[in-house]
Amino acid sequence: MKDSRASIKGFQGLLLALPAFFVCMGFHASSAQSKPNVIILLADDLGWADLGYQGSKDIRSPHIDKLAKNGIRFTDGHVSASVCSPSRAGLMTGRYQQRFGHEANSPPPSDGMDLKQITLADRLKKLGYRTGLIGKWHLGNRDEFYPARRGFDYFYGLRSGSRSYFYHAKKDDKPGNPKAIEENGKQVEFDGYLTDVFGQKAIDFIEAKDDEPFFLFHSFTAPHGPMHATEEDKMLFASIENPKRRTYAAMIWAMDRAIGQLVDSLKASGEFENTLIWFLSDNGGATGNASINLPLAGHKGIKFEGGTRVPFFAHWPKRFKKPKNFDSMTISLDIMATSLAAAGAKEESLKNLDGVNLLPFIEGKKDGHPHQHLFWHKLWFSAMRDGPWKLIYVQDYGYALYNLGKDLAESKNL
Repeated sequence: MKDSRASIKGFQGLLLALPAFFVCMGFHASSAQSKPNVIILLADDLGWADLGYQGSKDIRSPHIDKLAKNGIRFTDGHVSASVCSPSRAGLMTGRYQQRFGHEANSPPPSDGMDLKQITLADRLKKLGYRTGLIGKWHLGNRDEFYPARRGFDYFYGLRSGSRSYFYHAKKDDKPGNPKAIEENGKQVEFDGYLTDVFGQKAIDFIEAKDDEPFFLFHSFTAPHGPMHATEEDKMLFASIENPKRRTYAAMIWAMDRAIGQLVDSLKASGEFENTLIWFLSDNGGATGNASINLPLAGHKGIKFEGGTRVPFFAHWPKRFKKPKNFDSMTISLDIMATSLAAAGAKEESLKNLDGVNLLPFIEGKKDGHPHQHLFWHKLWFSAMRDGPWKLIYVQDYGYALYNLGKDLAESKNL
């Protein structure tokens, strides 16, 4: 009898505890759902002047333009390197990649990003995010650098830096080729044009969403070479006489189409308003893809503005109520700190980053500028910004000083 009474009391205690338990569970779910999804849309070798919102007259990008029009446009926005892999290393860590020796596309000694570095995917995963990478990795071909070991729950794409936009079983898609398309460690075949395939995989990732927020790194190969586009897309730009630029325009059109479909998926799932979308290029336009960086000087691979200043904006309807140009210096490293702050990370966890949380600056809660100085370095080529002033050093050639406030084209060495 005594045991029976004890059991009844225990059961009554459990009943009394249940409401509090469900309240806590409800609070947890609400808290998780209030965190924004985070998407990084990274173009590859996109020219400064090659989007509609950047003033292009021959290339059309309506979906990107609409996001930019309704977002925060970083007019003095930069990447931390003027070539693919180092730029991605900075983006994924929020730190100047020179700090861990990642200055080139194949950094010594291991040809991959230092395994001691913590990625944005690592950090967001700890905050309860589901993480995915679609597209180009280019932070190490070997298994120890595989995206699944760098914080990503899902990966569909290529380990290396470029490949054909169509399936080639005897070339890029040969077994073991780092250019081959893989899905979570297994090499797979694909049909159609690769940018379209990546776009559909991004939608699949979004639509697989559960109650937890997600982080999607949508790393396009477009418009990086090889210069491949579908005939249907090229026909849309028949008025462009240069055949290479016609193909380039079609590649951007396909990327823009994929982004439009991604936005439609977000809206259909009710996730659009509370999704923080970043768009930028990994570096400036390259010399070989018919891109245009004007009025900026230079191109991919060098430290003039055409190599590091890129189309760059953020879009988050729930938080960014008033679209605007943000004219202070910003850098891709800021994406890490800002995304973590948006996800509710503790402020002290941002202190070891070179990037800055842009939210208080965007929203007018903090005066001044996110950065007074920015730095670039690769082997024999260095540059730094101090406000409008830019100093460039090239080994064997010496120094050059420009006032970008008066000379954005870097045409007058002071």
